[in-house]
Amino acid sequence: MSDSIKDLSDPEVRPVERYERGLALKKAGLHKAAIEQLEMAAVDPLLALKAYAQIGLCHKLSGCYEEAVPAFQKALKARPASPNETVQILYVLGRTLESLGRVAEALEAYRWIRREDAAYRDVAGRIERLSSRRPTVATKKS
Repeated sequence: MSDSIKDLSDPEVRPVERYERGLALKKAGLHKAAIEQLEMAAVDPLLALKAYAQIGLCHKLSGCYEEAVPAFQKALKARPASPNETVQILYVLGRTLESLGRVAEALEAYRWIRREDAAYRDVAGRIERLSSRRPTVATKKS
């Protein structure tokens, strides 16, 4: 077995190295391999927040929005995050939920952001737009 293949499953590889590999694989567009490395990095409580956030981004970049949501939620539950980290993760979570049509959950994330930083990105406009959106009735025909 070659060294590069062997060390992918080598328990001697430190979580921080797994995290760095995950980032490199993500940058190379190898999202599935990146997720595997990042999941192994997430066992370290000091890396869990960043690793889960990156896992969520990998899922999102792969078009797997449903899988991205729990990864972002795990990132938010990881070690105490700085207010800035929390706002950034909540914003990406909100955008992901919005893309999935989960408006109430997206609004919850955006409103939390607004309480922390009223001027953050386009949150005020998103809240206004989503709050004024009328619910769609599936059985209604035009």
